[in-house]
Amino acid sequence: MATGRTHRPATRSRGIPEATVARLPLYLRALTALSERSVPTVSSEELAAAAGVNSAKLRKDFSYLGSYGTRGVGYDVEYLVYQISRELGLTQDWPVVIVGIGNLGAALANYGGFASRGFRVAALIDADPAMAGKPVAGMPVQHTDDLEKIIEDNGVSIGVIATPAGAAQQVCERLVAAGVTSILNFAPTVLSVPDGVDVRKVDLSIELQILAFHEQRKAGEDAASDDVVPPVAAKQHRKGPDGDVPAVMPA
Repeated sequence: MATGRTHRPATRSRGIPEATVARLPLYLRALTALSERSVPTVSSEELAAAAGVNSAKLRKDFSYLGSYGTRGVGYDVEYLVYQISRELGLTQDWPVVIVGIGNLGAALANYGGFASRGFRVAALIDADPAMAGKPVAGMPVQHTDDLEKIIEDNGVSIGVIATPAGAAQQVCERLVAAGVTSILNFAPTVLSVPDGVDVRKVDLSIELQILAFHEQRKAGEDAASDDVVPPVAAKQHRKGPDGDVPAVMPA
């Protein structure tokens, strides 16, 4: 079985834009749901709605894959599942290590979606000696002292960092030195990596802050719509020691 170390996805060499690559997993998720319901074909409009994009963008994305669909019929669901899986490199085995087995790391280890999407958790690694040998998700946790050997023995090229922020950069440097070339970072910090190493950051607090911004803006819009006092009228007077006086005195 092929490993992630020896085979890389061909998307960059084929000139597929990064924005399109970022949407391919959305299409694959929607297509997989259709496949599980034994739906044979799907129109661009239906698939775009399921993936949360517009149909014109979807058709443009699929043109990079050489898939244009059939007018009046749509796209073949099973073929698209294969085509996108191949482009994403999911038709092969990708061994992954998770470093940092706290609450988040343990939750990731227990996530059942990795195997069905072409990823195999090869090892769980933690710096706490008390964690060594402890079973998590059916696997014994291994100590960070063995990180380099674990990566070499399993041909790992993808690492997941779920450590505290203070330890993340050091872990990242050890992963890269050991041969890891792609990192998924859950630690709340920005990692510095050399050229040729890809980092994807997942920061739940940032996503919540963005949602908070939108909620605040919506609340402000609602408050403004409820204000029945015209802005000009509201500025015409202010309180003085002897009662209301004009806010702007004539020259």
